[in-house]
Amino acid sequence: MITRREFSKLALASLALPRTLAAAADSRIAGVRVGVQTYSFRALPRPEGGDQVDAIIGAMKTCGLSECEVWSPMVEPRVSRDELLKWRVETPLDHFRDVKKKFDAAGITIYAWNFSPDAKSTDAEIDRGFEQAKALGAEIITSSTTIEVARRMAPLAEKHKMGVAMHGHSNISKPGEFASPESFAEAMKMSKLFKVNLDIGHFTAANFDAVQYIREHHDSITNLHLKDRKKNQGDNVPWGTGDTPIREVLQLLKKERWPIRAYIEYEHRGTGTPIEEVQKCVAFVKEALA
Repeated sequence: MITRREFSKLALASLALPRTLAAAADSRIAGVRVGVQTYSFRALPRPEGGDQVDAIIGAMKTCGLSECEVWSPMVEPRVSRDELLKWRVETPLDHFRDVKKKFDAAGITIYAWNFSPDAKSTDAEIDRGFEQAKALGAEIITSSTTIEVARRMAPLAEKHKMGVAMHGHSNISKPGEFASPESFAEAMKMSKLFKVNLDIGHFTAANFDAVQYIREHHDSITNLHLKDRKKNQGDNVPWGTGDTPIREVLQLLKKERWPIRAYIEYEHRGTGTPIEEVQKCVAFVKEALA
């Protein structure tokens, strides 16, 4: 026989079981941690005055993906820049904790908060971005920003003890843009917490070798964005029709077992819905890692 206290503990444990099982969901493929940059679902419906959190979760469950990098505009309201600044600074952190609860209940991990301050951002806004990331349970921030703004982020990264991975684009001629290996190196000199969020499509479009860079700098790369682009600033194209070595990169991660996340970013002009197009990308990844 068991005591009333023991029965109560067992009952509480049974209630917690579904959430525990959900939290254990895993979308690894052949040992590679595969997820999605939620920007891929940007075209999904948004309730009037609301966010796209439920849409993201539903899409990820349909695609069988259990971890992600959340693009901040999908959690924020569509308002003017001044109104957004106010919203970012004044919105209670419980709002972001509630978002985390929704993802947790669905068995989805928020690995990164994609927060990209610009030259107009105040220090208070940037500081709040770190607090938001923590409230969401994210391990890191990824940021499409500039070298100038990165310098302002460095002391705040140290303050919050949170890594920031710089996201690169392809315009190597734009001053302050993260695009070249040298620009990433400059960022990492600013703080030991600064890393690289390598977009292999943009990197290829800028005529750099993604496989070589990953081999040489894997310890500094947090996660990849998978997309296909042509060289010489070429367009985003359906996977397998461009110059980006997606298969080779995935095989490299599989072979070396580096803990680098490989996140799908649907950005080309597909023929189906965002969910259908991401499903095609998932199928591509599975085939490439078979």
